[in-house]
Amino acid sequence: MRIGVLTGGGDAPGLNAAIRAVARKALADGNEVAGVRNGWAGLVRDQGVGLIDPHQVSGVLAVGGTMLGTSRVNPLSDESAMAAVIDHFRSEGLDALIAIGGDDTLSVARALSDRGLPVVGVPKTMDNDLQVTEYCIGFDSAVAIVTEALDRLHTTAAAHHRVMVVEVMGRDTGWVAVMGGLAGGADLIVIPEFPVSLQDIVAHLRSRRERGRDFSIVVVAEGARIDGLAEATAETGPRDAFGHLLLSRRGVGPQLADGIETETGFEARVTVLGYTQRGGAPTAYDRIWATRVGAAGYDLAVSSEFGRIPVKRGDGIATAELAEVVAGQRRVPEDLYRLAEVFY
Repeated sequence: MRIGVLTGGGDAPGLNAAIRAVARKALADGNEVAGVRNGWAGLVRDQGVGLIDPHQVSGVLAVGGTMLGTSRVNPLSDESAMAAVIDHFRSEGLDALIAIGGDDTLSVARALSDRGLPVVGVPKTMDNDLQVTEYCIGFDSAVAIVTEALDRLHTTAAAHHRVMVVEVMGRDTGWVAVMGGLAGGADLIVIPEFPVSLQDIVAHLRSRRERGRDFSIVVVAEGARIDGLAEATAETGPRDAFGHLLLSRRGVGPQLADGIETETGFEARVTVLGYTQRGGAPTAYDRIWATRVGAAGYDLAVSSEFGRIPVKRGDGIATAELAEVVAGQRRVPEDLYRLAEVFY
């Protein structure tokens, strides 16, 4: 059996561990593993598919990024691109394809499965917002980076009596912000699920000053909507291949810091963590989970359970339809958000 594997969308710590798991299991069974270069671009544009041997996956467990490369190429935008994917799949002699990615990558996988291609998925997104599964590759590593940043920023915020605004990843959901903020002792967390106004934020910071707390750490998800920051909440601007606004250009963190300083007179500074949340070695948890879910994805492929994806349920792995996973987003529940408020 010849099994293809690709990684699509944003890179995340743990991808190489998942690729390694697929390759090691396949090679142990006497099957071939073909690595598809640069996500869906590799099959749309025929950018290269090469066999993976044991030496290529040796030593990659602790390495961030993805040894296969990635892209945000969207075959769904053009029917000829979908046809090219299918043609190249067949010309490479693949018997199955394992697509490792988030909602965009898996939406393409689901569409290909609907067209009869033997595809399975593996859930990866730092935002941790895929339906059905309780965890996605890369999330723990991202939260660890946010937590470390807040630990470091607390001392400088206290020394200078400043408001420190920390912008973290989170387009439509605030999982990274909430979990990183809880672990790092944030004094206010702003996420897309529970919109607030600039005046709400200002009132909270003034209240803290009145209680003798002369510095604050505000964590804001990049996709948060804040009434009173018109430019940061605008829905216009450059978009990626899947139609998403490029939030790195949106600048909600810098605009929030400016708004706070203007409204309160408190000295405010901003730190945009950006791609540091994607980079570097995966945590132990991400290495272990990516290994487990990568191996489970391989098992689905060899057992011909196409159109499915391994998901986390409690401490174990279950499977679900790709259609279920991409049907919507898993959002931060109110009880978790309200728990964070207790510590403000």
